[in-house]
Amino acid sequence: MHPLCPDLSSLSDEELHKKHGELMQRLSFAYGQGGTDMYQQLSMLISDYRAEIQRRNQKHLEEMQKQIEARNKALKK
Repeated sequence: MHPLCPDLSSLSDEELHKKHGELMQRLSFAYGQGGTDMYQQLSMLISDYRAEIQRRNQKHLEEMQKQIEARNKALKK
């Protein structure tokens, strides 16, 4: 975790993905310029954003599975 990373849970999905894309562009720029310190800092931030995206995706998947299970139970009756 990057110590200066904001609270990502307060961002909407759209904002989260937009910011992740911006950080990826900055990472490419830093890599091209040879800024290893900046590259490392951006990599840590990107890791935090990816972890939040994965957490949200997992949550959505679990919700979908619950809905499918509920529909299957209803169909069995």
